[in-house]
Amino acid sequence: MPDRPIFDCHVNIWNDEHELPLFKTQLSRVRPGDLKTRSDADTIYKAMSGAEKAIVFAIRYGDSVGIESTDETTAAAVTKYPDKLVGFAYADPRRPDCMEMLRHAIEDLGLKGVKFGPIYNGVGLSDKRLDPVYEYCSKNNIPLTMHMGTTYARNAPVDFGRAIHVEPVALRYPDLTMILAHMGHPWFEDCIAVVRKQPNVFCEISALYYRPWQYYNILIASQEYKIIDKIFFGTDFPFTTIDESVAGLRTINDQVEGTRLPRVSPETIDAIIHSNPFEHWWHGDNPLS
Repeated sequence: MPDRPIFDCHVNIWNDEHELPLFKTQLSRVRPGDLKTRSDADTIYKAMSGAEKAIVFAIRYGDSVGIESTDETTAAAVTKYPDKLVGFAYADPRRPDCMEMLRHAIEDLGLKGVKFGPIYNGVGLSDKRLDPVYEYCSKNNIPLTMHMGTTYARNAPVDFGRAIHVEPVALRYPDLTMILAHMGHPWFEDCIAVVRKQPNVFCEISALYYRPWQYYNILIASQEYKIIDKIFFGTDFPFTTIDESVAGLRTINDQVEGTRLPRVSPETIDAIIHSNPFEHWWHGDNPLS
């Protein structure tokens, strides 16, 4: 274990039976020959050996990505590996039993947060079907992580991935902690602007290092707008690992070596790698205590 711990705030969990044919058909378009995507509890636990804790959540993207996992899968993983894993529920507001499932996941299964992918479920953040989710999370001190940014999935309305749509929700629900995954790429300026303005909105850097020029610009802009204290470390496992994500951050300045372009500072890099969501995402109630 490193002297300064690492917390991975973005780990996807599913079992083999949750993969639909659509998943590998689509993934093969963007990652040909790289389809090692097992993400069951045992695989995750081994992959997270370099982390103090990891936040895991099922994804229910059956009709867009081709994965339809369950909150029970998440809860079973946390029960098996309580020293390492903290579970979030998944909310799909298209389902008439969305709130029943969410209450069960939090109150019966003991999950500590919520994940939602507006672009993957085709439900914009202003959709009234989400109001009960916002209200429940706000009332019960439950952070809400949202996929923000584009995706390779064809059946996913791209505008729903833009972080600019977060601000009206943040203003309506000032006690709701929201985390914008993937910094809203490629519209990272939207993400930075909202995070800077709204005290209840945070962001994280999972799945960004494989586009190093974009990633460099995201981090430089984040420094200039002074939001580094609101950025958290995540991987998007199984699509990438802790070691790869840390290396991608530590080598971010290599591409501008020999130029007069600004640098991502060592302080920025260390602050993100060793950020701790458990100290910031819950209002005075650390779920690990």
